[in-house]
Amino acid sequence: MTKPDLIFVAQVSAANGLQGEFKLLSFMDDPFSVLEYSPLLNEKGEPALVITKAREHKGTLIVKAEGVPDRTAVDRIKGLKLYIDRSELPEPEDDEYYISDLIGMKAFDTAGNEVGRVMNVDNFGAGDLIDIKPLEGPSFYLLFSDENVPEVDLDAKRIVVDLTGI
Repeated sequence: MTKPDLIFVAQVSAANGLQGEFKLLSFMDDPFSVLEYSPLLNEKGEPALVITKAREHKGTLIVKAEGVPDRTAVDRIKGLKLYIDRSELPEPEDDEYYISDLIGMKAFDTAGNEVGRVMNVDNFGAGDLIDIKPLEGPSFYLLFSDENVPEVDLDAKRIVVDLTGI
């Protein structure tokens, strides 16, 4: 059996009450669509979590899962990153990308000089930010927009970034 090509889709956040409910951070376009996949997998591609109930509360998913009967059990899985096999997802549309496709790409400036490497893509509520580790110096964030990232070449595993606004 081959190891699946995993896509990071959710993460266990904090407990919600004492009865085993917890907040689930979903990184899907539609947060509830994560519920369509079961079981959710761990980073090794092994079954990790089966959600049995879910509701929305103040913009967050509150869920209950098999084998998580109380707050103590939630505390044991807090921070668990959850994945699905890429083969279960549709192909992204033009100008859409899975974060896992961007991580590790080389970043070049508009003049063609290598700038660094994409380490992650984060979203703290104001849009997607590309975390770039430059060839020298500390990492920096760049808003993932058409202006700042005019080119993404999935086949060559490289992006072009416009650093003139930094």
